[in-house]
Amino acid sequence: MTTVNVNEIALGIESFGDEDAPLVLLVGGTTMLSWPDALCERLAAGGRRAVRYDLRDSGQSTTTDPEAPAYTLRGLAADAAALADALGSGSAHLAGIGVGGMVAQVAVLDHPGAFSALTLVGTRAVAPGPSDDDLPDHDQATMSRLFAHPMPDWTDREAVAAFASAGAEILGNDPVAAGAIAKRVWDRTPGTAPPVQMANQLGMVFSRLDCGPRWRERLPEIEIPTLVVHGRRDPFFPLGNGEAIAREIPGARLLVLQEASTAIPDAAVGEVAEAMLALG
Repeated sequence: MTTVNVNEIALGIESFGDEDAPLVLLVGGTTMLSWPDALCERLAAGGRRAVRYDLRDSGQSTTTDPEAPAYTLRGLAADAAALADALGSGSAHLAGIGVGGMVAQVAVLDHPGAFSALTLVGTRAVAPGPSDDDLPDHDQATMSRLFAHPMPDWTDREAVAAFASAGAEILGNDPVAAGAIAKRVWDRTPGTAPPVQMANQLGMVFSRLDCGPRWRERLPEIEIPTLVVHGRRDPFFPLGNGEAIAREIPGARLLVLQEASTAIPDAAVGEVAEAMLALG
């Protein structure tokens, strides 16, 4: 792991594969650990250089004040384009997961020359907040259960891991894997200040970002090969969101993971890696 300086900030990155291989840039949502190790390794074995990175105010990237971010969604998109350029591999295959998928959509629209392919996993085409009338919003029963679960002591590593495990079970993800990732995220977080730990674990910074103007209506402008991956059991961004993106980006392929929720499960890593590699 190392950092790369772009746009007057440092972005924490981890690289898999040959540095001279075609670049697959993986936007974290919010930390790089949203992307499974096994997927990065599969991409590297397929002849790519997979680089995953932490967004601002998370992981090893510059952390200032996640409760009052001084940047916008478009600033995060500009970071992605600048990082691809700094890594020096020409145009890159850009992939975003969850809220990182929002960053990826805007990055490809605002910086089309920087990217040769696009993968969007478990995301939607509108900003955090109220959804469009024709898109399914968060499953309210699931959200009620999540919000009923008390917040942990963010300075307590074991309590944070238990909280993550419980949330994963509610969402339909693997609670054991989620707890283990939460510990890794906790260990990589700069300090134990509760707002910073919470931002790393929950990505709350996105609820405070300026995400305007809208970009959904611009999706038909995307001309690069695109893969949309979505879990059929996703209650946070239900499948209709992925289906809409795939309809609105010309030629996009939709890959539905039948047994998945919001995370890429181990059993689906091979299928997702194969589909991403097929984009070129």
